[in-house]
Amino acid sequence: MEHGRFRIRAAAPEDGAALLNIYRPYVERTAITFEYEVPAEAEFALRIEKTLRRYPYLVAEDHGKILGYAYAGIFHDRPAYDWAVETSIYVDWSRKRMGIGRKLHDMLEMALREQGILNMNACVACPMGEEDEFLTRNSVEFHRHLGYRLVGEFQKCGYKFGRWYNMAWMEKHIGDHGGNQAAPKTFGQVRDVVENRLQNMEM
Repeated sequence: MEHGRFRIRAAAPEDGAALLNIYRPYVERTAITFEYEVPAEAEFALRIEKTLRRYPYLVAEDHGKILGYAYAGIFHDRPAYDWAVETSIYVDWSRKRMGIGRKLHDMLEMALREQGILNMNACVACPMGEEDEFLTRNSVEFHRHLGYRLVGEFQKCGYKFGRWYNMAWMEKHIGDHGGNQAAPKTFGQVRDVVENRLQNMEM
């Protein structure tokens, strides 16, 4: 990655295999995700397609190699929650601590602001006490640095690798909450604006 530069673009279902390769070690080697089995490639491509119908799904790329990805998803399916999303970020195992996750998040936040989203929520797995080989508190600290605040922590709600883990909910407000709030747009409605801004930004 020359001089730490890369580009960020919208994902496509055709990126499924590359993104799945990034996600695989998180499933197999960590409790960062509570998923037990690595999804099939076709299933992963469908997840990307479904997300893009409503929310941003972004990838960081260097000369055709995908380095990481970030996306937003539904927070809850009742309409009063339409201004809130749940966010996820995954970076290639060999490319951590290079600023990729931060840039992906910044661009995800930009896209969500364009949509009129107000709340970014992160559901972050964390150890009950001491860190172990499957899970540290790095994700919690990463989100703190991004401006999230801890809202609450559910105790012993996730079981993986024969161990119980907690789940922290964190949130970041990115817009003003007022009366007569305009309904958020879909990603499709703002995609051209977002992609133009991504093309004009040097990473």
